[in-house]
Amino acid sequence: MTEDHWVPPVVLLAVDLVILTLRQSRLHVLLIERGIEPHKGALALPGGFLQHAEEDIIAAAHRELSEEAHLDVESLSLEQLGVYGDPGRDPRGRVVSVAYLAIAPRLPEPIAGTDAADAAWQPIERVLSGDLDLAFDHRRIITDGVERARVKLEHSSLATAFCGPTFTITDLQDVYEAVWGISLDPRNFYRKVQKTEGFILPAGTARKATTGRPARLFRAGPCTVLYPPMVRPAASPSAKE
Repeated sequence: MTEDHWVPPVVLLAVDLVILTLRQSRLHVLLIERGIEPHKGALALPGGFLQHAEEDIIAAAHRELSEEAHLDVESLSLEQLGVYGDPGRDPRGRVVSVAYLAIAPRLPEPIAGTDAADAAWQPIERVLSGDLDLAFDHRRIITDGVERARVKLEHSSLATAFCGPTFTITDLQDVYEAVWGISLDPRNFYRKVQKTEGFILPAGTARKATTGRPARLFRAGPCTVLYPPMVRPAASPSAKE
């Protein structure tokens, strides 16, 4: 086919948002209930098409998150997760989606808006297990987002953001167990944390316990990149996932 007769394919560009947080010591993802076809009534990631050719992709991501779940987008740091464009992923045509990820503590309850019939935090184990009916290829996108979050906990001090200003080693371990979806040996976890210089620092106080010795308190250290990293142990998933 010559260039004069070549017609470019019609490709629609969309954004999808994987927003993760901890609630009741369990990893949750933000999902909306689709109020329109296709997949009306199914759960999906917040997202949608760019409004016009001049709209910036990250601006579209912030807009969709604000419109569909009314979350304060200024408080979230979005990072690009991947690009998903398999043919047939959307019955409306050839749709390429740019997915973004954010994992943050203490996020509020979402409020459904625009074409979302509902919005809520869903436990990640129900999503990954296939227990929930998800639209499009959103289970695949969420799976990639959860793995990215797990790797971030290995190599960064992100876990401390989910603790209070001061916390115990057990509090920190609870975060790792929730995100990684496995149970950790307390002694091995303590040794790994102590080997990572600048990860946490003693807070100089102790938390009173009902029985036994008071638990030592720590605070986040200055280190943001962990070396050596907190590598996940080779273990089977526990009941947490």
